[in-house]
Amino acid sequence: MLKTISAILLSFIVLSALSGCNTVRGFGEDIRHVGSAIERGAS
Repeated sequence: MLKTISAILLSFIVLSALSGCNTVRGFGEDIRHVGSAIERGAS
């Protein structure tokens, strides 16, 4: 169950990042923000 929820959440984050950026640079910035959010949540 936890794996399913994690997969759905990860898919949502990736799709949100892809739909929110228009350039490769924007995609890199989106990934950086997602990584920062994950680090804040893990610590």
